[in-house]
Amino acid sequence: MTANVAGPLREAARWKKAEFAFWLLPVAAYFVFPSDLALLSQIAITALFALSLDLILGYAGIVSLGHAAFFGTGAYAAGLLARAGYGDPLLGLAAAAGVAGALGFVTSLLVLRGADLTRLMVTLGVGLVLFEAANKLTAFTGGLDGLQGIEIKPLLGTFAFDMFSRTAYVYSVAVLFAVFWLARRIVHSPFGISLQGIRLNAARMPALGTPVNARLMAVYTLAAAIAGVAGGLLTQTTQFVSIDVLSFPRSAELLLILVLGGTGSLYGALIGAIVFMTAHHLLAGLNPQYWQFWLGLVLIFVVLFARDGLMGALRRLAARWASRFATRRRVA
Repeated sequence: MTANVAGPLREAARWKKAEFAFWLLPVAAYFVFPSDLALLSQIAITALFALSLDLILGYAGIVSLGHAAFFGTGAYAAGLLARAGYGDPLLGLAAAAGVAGALGFVTSLLVLRGADLTRLMVTLGVGLVLFEAANKLTAFTGGLDGLQGIEIKPLLGTFAFDMFSRTAYVYSVAVLFAVFWLARRIVHSPFGISLQGIRLNAARMPALGTPVNARLMAVYTLAAAIAGVAGGLLTQTTQFVSIDVLSFPRSAELLLILVLGGTGSLYGALIGAIVFMTAHHLLAGLNPQYWQFWLGLVLIFVVLFARDGLMGALRRLAARWASRFATRRRVA
């Protein structure tokens, strides 16, 4: 790596003050909202799931309508392992990541064969096939009744999953932060820069010596594994697997979250999950029948006035404040 490339990469990889402040929010939420830790755990899991899609959509430009296939595969892998008597949480996450990653590697051979429309249809088809398979294989998955009889052992042999979701919340946030740190290192590496180049112009990247298909297969497999970890977390924190973990609406909802938060920033996935899940919870409580109507209005508003998502709007606002502050300093 030449010095003129390494310097900007190191600068971009440095943690900013705003990032430290952001990650203090989950710590504060544990004490401020002690009765809502179950909801907060679900938000953390959804954020992790959205993060996995952002890696392939926001950085590599791979559009997917079947990302729930990996989420559901991870959920069932962790659930079946626990039901077989291997209920260690970390072992379950490793199994979920391994099985979902293997599925991602195999399906990447199909996904990368075409352009955007072809990829949409292939990812959608994979998701539908797995959903129907889970519906038919009732002896393994429980079918429409879901996978039951799951018993998760205490985390690290000490911290049991309690009814107040204290352990579940801390566990979910810790896994989210660990995976986010890894994803952040990846996107600010030469590998991540090459992915952005592929997204912008895949035809020219081979001239720079970039193996396009190999890079796309690698990031697709990684994103599948992360989605599997999110699914495994859902299984372990709820001790139940519903067949809707493989459903198309879950994949479509994930795309909405990413559009809401903004693609290609990682933090957009987290912010989108927080806003979407919070709005879902509040609007469903206020109006159970028509909450989707109000949520649709919110999404339309974001598309009209924050075209890069909430993260893009925050960036523009921060740039405007920085410009005003610099102007005042010059005047003073």
